[in-house]
Amino acid sequence: MTAEHDGDRMAEGTALRRDSIPACILIEISTVITDTSHLHLVDARQETTVRYHDRPSSSRRILNKETTAQNITAKFRSAASSLTTGQLVKDGYFTLFEAVGALEEEDSLIKRTNAQIMDPKMDSGYLAPGETLDDDYDILRDLQPEEVVGIMDQLICFEMAWHKGNPLSQSLFTSSYIDRLLWPEPKVLQEACFVRDGRTAHDNPLLHLVLRAYCLALLKTCDFVLGTIGKEHYYEEEDFVSNLYHRNLLSDFEATDIENLLEDAIVYIAQREEMGAGEVRAALASRLQLRKAFLLAVRPKTVLQGPDQAALWNSCLDLLPKLRSSKHLGVAVKNSFSTKIQRRLASSVPPRPIVEIGSDEAFVYLNQLFQNGEEVYRVLDHPDGCNWMSFVMSFQSRTPLPSVYIRCLLQSLIEDEVRSEEATSIKQFIFNDLGQIVLPANILIDPANDLVEAPHDPRFLISRKMEAFVLRAAEFYLDIFRALCMNRSRMRRMLCHLILDWDGLQLDAEALDIELRTNTDEEPISRTAATNEEIWSFPLSSWAYYHKLHQMEWIVQLGFELDIYQLDELGGMYWYLQHLANTRLQHLERIRMFTTRSFERTPKPTSKKSAAFNRSFSFLDFAVLEASAILSFADGLSCLYSFLTYVNLLPSSFQPFPYSTASLRYSLRMRPFLPMSLPEVPSFPEFRSLVSLHTSETTDMQDSKASADEVKEQAMSILDVADEAMKAARKEWDAISKTGPETARCLGCEQWWRASVKNVVRACIAGNIAVATAKKGLMTSSTSSSSDDGNVAHALRVEFPEKDKRYHAWWIVPSIS
Repeated sequence: MTAEHDGDRMAEGTALRRDSIPACILIEISTVITDTSHLHLVDARQETTVRYHDRPSSSRRILNKETTAQNITAKFRSAASSLTTGQLVKDGYFTLFEAVGALEEEDSLIKRTNAQIMDPKMDSGYLAPGETLDDDYDILRDLQPEEVVGIMDQLICFEMAWHKGNPLSQSLFTSSYIDRLLWPEPKVLQEACFVRDGRTAHDNPLLHLVLRAYCLALLKTCDFVLGTIGKEHYYEEEDFVSNLYHRNLLSDFEATDIENLLEDAIVYIAQREEMGAGEVRAALASRLQLRKAFLLAVRPKTVLQGPDQAALWNSCLDLLPKLRSSKHLGVAVKNSFSTKIQRRLASSVPPRPIVEIGSDEAFVYLNQLFQNGEEVYRVLDHPDGCNWMSFVMSFQSRTPLPSVYIRCLLQSLIEDEVRSEEATSIKQFIFNDLGQIVLPANILIDPANDLVEAPHDPRFLISRKMEAFVLRAAEFYLDIFRALCMNRSRMRRMLCHLILDWDGLQLDAEALDIELRTNTDEEPISRTAATNEEIWSFPLSSWAYYHKLHQMEWIVQLGFELDIYQLDELGGMYWYLQHLANTRLQHLERIRMFTTRSFERTPKPTSKKSAAFNRSFSFLDFAVLEASAILSFADGLSCLYSFLTYVNLLPSSFQPFPYSTASLRYSLRMRPFLPMSLPEVPSFPEFRSLVSLHTSETTDMQDSKASADEVKEQAMSILDVADEAMKAARKEWDAISKTGPETARCLGCEQWWRASVKNVVRACIAGNIAVATAKKGLMTSSTSSSSDDGNVAHALRVEFPEKDKRYHAWWIVPSIS
């Protein structure tokens, strides 16, 4: 660095702050700035800069050996002392790029003066005094068996950290052993070893055979996991980080070769009695066996079928207790992991600290991963749309949420099931769903239509039109399962977008229904002879509308689970939930009406047709019961929250706030549903009137002329409605809990589904208790001698449970005492 060059850079206006000047700075320059008359000091907070007279940046000049240096520290500090906090000096041509470049060039000066200009967390090239650039750990040193056990357990911890969403650069890629295997990139499997200089590796089999085989199997397992995740829908850096930093996870090598290495390592451990105590050898063997089982379990489905892979996950579960019981035998080798390895990775971010999780936490997460891996294959046992939706919803609603790998595996199993067998599998899958909901034993979904080749035959035209409809609906239908496999926040967001697609599909299906009438000779139902009003079935449109309504309910219910709504909004959103449930209930009754007519007009139905109608009626009966139960419980909670607002135990959602109005907040909350053609979102005046149970006028009276008796009478009427709804909800949810798995469409997930329903029943009981307590408190306040209008609020106390203390995440029942 030249002294005059430094002077030029200083003269060009390096940014300075008075409150950040180091205690002592020696700067070697040949030019000293003494005249500051051309500077204008301004407040940096006013977003202006202090400039020299505009001039182009001077070019760099080469100095000779006769250049002299002067100590300008005193003059520099004197000039800087005239700056107040918040002021700075900056030349207009001095950019951020030049500033960073200047700091890089002054690296030698920083080292001489021990001045730390950049934070080591932000500068990948920063080295502390005496620190070397590369890690000095010797990976070829002899390892004790206990140390190998410790390294294996450390690698498991970092592997689980990666599964939990942390990048490889902060987990597995910080291992010196993993780094040596992957870099330089091996062209053949023999090159993936710890010795890259041609030396023999037979003098230390514990390292070069046992640990190497374990690490290779670990990397290949990660490769299979990454391949499964990469093929499905997930959100980068929200659920998972797939960045490999220009490393290859042995994707070009066959897993069979690595399995053979694991077998050789297991045999070696079994034959070496001189390695020490038998429990240490057993610990090494169990870890190698688990690694092999884990590698086989995550292999793509094309290699092994579902039941076989589910059994492999079970074998992993059987081996895991052996690792837990022997983890105390391991000796951690922490210096074999270093953040310095990050400097060799192709990354645009500075080095970040290693993410460490404890072995207990890692084994708990690993046990959950194995358990979910075995359970997820149950979805293949019952390939049915409604059953799959129950399975995915029940599977995803559990706590803790399954890992992103398991969720992507579930996506792949569902998509492979409907796409792999034949080109028409997705068509038959949707036809089965149509037959279950709206078209049992109907000509529109008759497989015999595909065999008709006469262009003028109505069945040929039906086949062509239904083929076009399936092609349009297939992706939207599969998108439901993709959305349900996301994390809970992303699930709600995707459903908000997906209902728009289903709304468009419903409109297209309605036009197609009208076209198909001429091919099926459908007759409408006349409501009354007087009005001669005709009602058409619109089966395809009804099917799309049903699924759209169900998704809208999920969106509202997930809002409660995710604590999106404020306390004053809970009453309104539960009212909207019961409004959606009531709309779905009416729609189901309409579908049942046409299904019943179709059954009555079927002369002497065959056993196949009778089974189809029975299956449809079974579905409709249960769907009606479920919709009615949701309606009752949501109505009861809405009334309960209206009561709490009415007696001033909760703030009103209709009161004005400083920067918003109630109508604007309502429009914002209903924004996902406003573009819907059906069902229409209620207007704000209608919503306000219905949510408050027509108490808005009474509330105004309470503030002015209403007596305490009138207020309590109105409050009691609200509680009576809530009590009736809560009792109906308890009865209906009890009936649901006693439903068989086939009727409830929960085959394969009955245990999870029943646990969820039982939690809803408990929430109903809590709601009944809350209403009864509120009534008792209201009557107590009525018999009080006080005539204060607010004594109802003083007689009751309300608490709202936290998310993890609720009986069910979708039903927020307040505790009243």
